[in-house]
Amino acid sequence: MKEKLWLTLITYLAYCIDKEHYKAIDYLREQVRVLIEHQEKENKRILLTNSQRMRVAAKAKRLSRKMLERCTELFTADTVIRWHQKLIAEKYDGSQNRTYAGRPPITEEIVNLVIRFKHENPRWGYKKIRDQVVYLGYTICKSSVKNILIENGYDPEPDLTVRSTWHEFIKSHWDVLTACDFFTIELLVGRRLVRCTVFFVMELATRKVFFAPVKPQPDGPYMLRTATILTDSENGFLHAAQI
Repeated sequence: MKEKLWLTLITYLAYCIDKEHYKAIDYLREQVRVLIEHQEKENKRILLTNSQRMRVAAKAKRLSRKMLERCTELFTADTVIRWHQKLIAEKYDGSQNRTYAGRPPITEEIVNLVIRFKHENPRWGYKKIRDQVVYLGYTICKSSVKNILIENGYDPEPDLTVRSTWHEFIKSHWDVLTACDFFTIELLVGRRLVRCTVFFVMELATRKVFFAPVKPQPDGPYMLRTATILTDSENGFLHAAQI
């Protein structure tokens, strides 16, 4: 009997509290209606700042969808819910730290190098050109080389029906070709002639000539020392021809 009495009392108190809440809600809604009517007379839209939207959305999220539709007057329930969803999306938005998707763009230097290879070696295909570009230290895939050739009006496939002529080879490599050889001279040493050997290197494009130190009988250490002098990183005669 006592349990039923307490249950009845709690139910009545809850009804009174809810009834009081509904009265408060009706009063607040009526104030909102008056505000809307006032805004409509002045032909003004109610524009909220991001902070205001955040506050309204945070409060609305606590209500059920049914209660939200009953309480809201200024904005529709869908609009308020959309604000809340946008706030969540912005919280976990990592677009500012996102890198560009896909492959990195191909630099103009690589494009010019691919075109130069094709221009100087018209019978090369895109695979051979790609291997040579990678050999020079660049990073590029075969499909990118193929696309570059197509975009610039070149056939990306190799021409296997005709072989390169010696004239074409010389013409395409003329700037880096060098010729080397030995010749002998007779030197007067101690009242007698001694035959000495001279090693020389000539750049074909510029006709510049380098003479190595004279040696009566060139051997392995002599040629190794000469090669070191020719390819020296600062003043070597053949340093520019190295790849």
